[in-house]
Amino acid sequence: MAPATSSPAAQRHIGFSRRTQAPRRPADSPPAKKYRSLKEIMARASYAVVEREDYSDLTCEQCGSGERPEELLLCDKCDKGFHMKCVRPIAVRVPIGSWLCPKCSGEKRVRSLSQKKIIDFFGIQKCAIRAKDKRSSSQGNKRRRRSGSLVLQKKKRKLLPFIPSEDPAQRLKQMGSLASALTALHMEFSDQLTYWPGMAPRSANQAKLENGGMQVLSKEDIETLEHCIAMSTRGECPPFLIVFDSCEGFTVEADGPIKDMTFIAEYTGDVDYIKNREYDDCDSMMTLLLAANPSDSLVICADKRGNIARFINGINNHTLEGRKKQNCKCVRYNVNGECRVFLVATRDISKGERLYYDYNGYEHEYPTHHFV
Repeated sequence: MAPATSSPAAQRHIGFSRRTQAPRRPADSPPAKKYRSLKEIMARASYAVVEREDYSDLTCEQCGSGERPEELLLCDKCDKGFHMKCVRPIAVRVPIGSWLCPKCSGEKRVRSLSQKKIIDFFGIQKCAIRAKDKRSSSQGNKRRRRSGSLVLQKKKRKLLPFIPSEDPAQRLKQMGSLASALTALHMEFSDQLTYWPGMAPRSANQAKLENGGMQVLSKEDIETLEHCIAMSTRGECPPFLIVFDSCEGFTVEADGPIKDMTFIAEYTGDVDYIKNREYDDCDSMMTLLLAANPSDSLVICADKRGNIARFINGINNHTLEGRKKQNCKCVRYNVNGECRVFLVATRDISKGERLYYDYNGYEHEYPTHHFV
């Protein structure tokens, strides 16, 4: 009897087995190309929405109501409607240009950063004479101690420097949360006002043009400001964490106790004329200069560059409960002839408490009645 391997069927089977074996890749060949998943491809794929002829039956996907049609936003991808107060984070005004609902835009991917990347991100400089800085800091605190009644000290209301967390690992975590939030919004870190071609030049930032309402920063408070800037440059940041909330978006949380009148941060970003930003969709603008001539008025735009101040949320100043949450304020100062905006604690803030200030200040034009 002939062996099994000599039959034609067996030969075909053996040949089939040989053909299905994975070919061996030469050692010098390039690695196999990794293909993206279909989900990643569809997330980046272009889209087109076929608009309906009639939107009279449009309802909000969140609350199911079709009331207040003037406040309904249409997603440019899925064509579904959402009330401005129902979408999360809340939209305080109708966006200019295209708008995507939270589902179509996708959640912001916040990635953790290594220690080296955090240091490079903030441009932290290592100080060689830390002992000298500690001595000068302690001397500065002693210099601020004055004898006299408590009423006299409260009346002066001097700025206090923030106290960084003692644990270097915790400070790294705090800076990492800020770097991740800025990265998620495609922003650059900037701890000072920036002036770019096509916007307002630095020469336009003159405090003498202010039409009232600006305080002059005293010499002692300027020293406090410079001390805080020096600490931040060394990586000794204010004790705050950036956390993401499904309702409020990115927000700032105290990572340690903060005393009343503590300097929190300067509001930074690109400086531009208010007249250039009348129809801007930026949700993080701050008044810098209100001039007697409206064409000279300036605004800070923290949509491309900024710091932790950009993530401090506003309160609903239309309700008593909303006003109770306020624990800091924005104050405009004349600093050596230039306008600056500082965020300052208005009361003692506990660890874990979120920071809120009134967007309107002494004005009541900004629509905060939908704020949570």
